[in-house]
Amino acid sequence: MAEQLVHSTANEVTGGVWRIRHGGGTAIRKIVNARRDGAAAHLAASDDPGHFNYWRREPLVYQTGLAASAFAAGGLRGPSLIALNELGDGVAEMILEDVQGTAGMSLETGELGDCAYRLGVAQSGWAGDPPRTAWLARDFLTDYTLAQPVPDDLRWDHPAAEAALAAPLRAGLLRLWERRRELIEASAALPRTLCHHDVWPMNLIGSGRGPVLLDWAYAGPGALGEDAANLALDTFWDGYADVTRLPAVVDAVISGYARGVADVLPPEQARRAIMVTGATKYFWLLPRMLASAWSSPRGKGYDTRDWESMFTGRAPMFQLIVDWSEAV
Repeated sequence: MAEQLVHSTANEVTGGVWRIRHGGGTAIRKIVNARRDGAAAHLAASDDPGHFNYWRREPLVYQTGLAASAFAAGGLRGPSLIALNELGDGVAEMILEDVQGTAGMSLETGELGDCAYRLGVAQSGWAGDPPRTAWLARDFLTDYTLAQPVPDDLRWDHPAAEAALAAPLRAGLLRLWERRRELIEASAALPRTLCHHDVWPMNLIGSGRGPVLLDWAYAGPGALGEDAANLALDTFWDGYADVTRLPAVVDAVISGYARGVADVLPPEQARRAIMVTGATKYFWLLPRMLASAWSSPRGKGYDTRDWESMFTGRAPMFQLIVDWSEAV
């Protein structure tokens, strides 16, 4: 018997994720593929090993042991690979450890701060010298953000956004969008390390052996601070966590990460790195939401709130990335 697990259906690479019976217990079965109907155009699978959405990257991360070793210095690991099976015609099956522990969305603020500290310790070891393996994502932050579909003739006056977001915030988000190239350049100028590029609570499990980090499909070189910024912000975007926790989580993540990278980056520089990369990672989000809101009555994906509720719920994070961008 197989239990289908929550996962993004927009990415063409992911063919499905299930909990299955295996041996005397359970395991996770994950299918990756080079093509699949119904995926979002900007998340099409790629055969280019350096592309941010290279379809074979995650099996390679597990097969080579990188998921186990990449962040081991900080006590973070990926689940163990039990089996990798080639199913033919651009399809592979991973059988992975079913990690037992606390689901990431249930982690306390201090535990998220501890995860950030562990990330910092691990990433400081890669600082200035991330692996140059050809199948790691070449430039995830640039490629992923600029791939987001935002029309040139986008209208910024959607009624749901105007009802939920104050005029100064909407103006700040427009400036953020207009400065996207500047922010990309600022992020690219930061010291490089090895990044996971999708660190958020849905990809974390708190276990007795230390936190386990799932979904390594985007792994590759990136900026110090990038994964910590994503952890702080992506905890809240989809409405799964109480947004009133945002200030405390942001503080815990920034301070934890800054302690972790203290050997290679002074605290104020670590904070700035998180601010720069956080603003860069999400400069596209409001424009993308607006484009979708004009064409669909409801959101899709993890966040299924109506548009006004979604704009309202995301307002504190939008204000934060505007503040971060304008402090750069």
